[in-house]
Amino acid sequence: MRAAVVTVPGQLPAYAEHPDPVREEGRTLVEVSAAAITPLDQLCASGTSYFGTPATPYVPGVQGVGVVRSSGTWPEGTRVWFATDAGMKPGDGSMAELCAVVDDDLVPLPDGVDAAQAAALGLSAVAAWMSLTARARLRPGERVLVLGGGGVVGQVALRAARLLGASRVVAAARSRGALERSRAAGADEVVPLAADDDVAGLAARFESALGGHADVVVDPLCGLPASAAGLVLGEGGRLVNLGSSAGPTATFDSATLRSRSASVLGYTNNALTKDQRRDALTAVLTHAADGALGGRARRSSPRRDPAGVGGPARRRGEGGAEAVAPAHPAGLASPGEGEGGHPAPR
Repeated sequence: MRAAVVTVPGQLPAYAEHPDPVREEGRTLVEVSAAAITPLDQLCASGTSYFGTPATPYVPGVQGVGVVRSSGTWPEGTRVWFATDAGMKPGDGSMAELCAVVDDDLVPLPDGVDAAQAAALGLSAVAAWMSLTARARLRPGERVLVLGGGGVVGQVALRAARLLGASRVVAAARSRGALERSRAAGADEVVPLAADDDVAGLAARFESALGGHADVVVDPLCGLPASAAGLVLGEGGRLVNLGSSAGPTATFDSATLRSRSASVLGYTNNALTKDQRRDALTAVLTHAADGALGGRARRSSPRRDPAGVGGPARRRGEGGAEAVAPAHPAGLASPGEGEGGHPAPR
């Protein structure tokens, strides 16, 4: 089969011939339709991840979408999303024509979801959805502030907050493109982030945009934006951190947290059981099929663009029919501002 193959960690992968996967007991052979290039793929391919240097040669791709070709569990022809351990453990991932996947790591796709759309949403959308539902327990009528609104997680969080009944949804983002994507994702107001921001000043701008305090903050950034967001938490407010794109630490005022009984919570997809991941992904993709969560993607052939994996990996941060990266102008952005910007294991 043809695949994107990493031979030397930190160097560009090659679009090359690679041995077909062999379906073993407990695995399903999937014909790949689309695979997302994620920050975790880039990190693993760099050879500098916390999982160690991957065994090479290997095919990257920690998630993908395809059609069941052979399985002892799933009917042939079933359209599925799937996860792999490529780059974290020995074995090949989704950026190939075929992939052998653990049976429990497959999730059937709802009707009406395009393969590229499902691949682009994937686990970044799960992180946004679960941060709002399971972690923050967002209630209808609450006000939501989304930091990093132009990233994949941020855009899904903006749309999902509206879908879940938030009364006001405000985004914060840095670049002009990210600000435009935040507006397109349904933000009532967008607060620009700047290099010379100070905590008090930014908090005042957040509060003005929200029209008061925030009930929920979705925080893929940490750093100074999170410190400012902590100051605008209302009574019983919840800040959910799921990344550190703006810095590894934030400062929270004790008096604010105690006087308002506010909470600072952490989130990672790692904590999900496979059943929870399946249910969350199914919910996200069902809403996407209805048009509520967006999810268009920038497409490229691995023959034209195999460097999407290895090139950015050196900056740290499909195989099958097409490689998919969230599209800057057309919907979802590259995951630089989400549980995607500072990758964690799936």
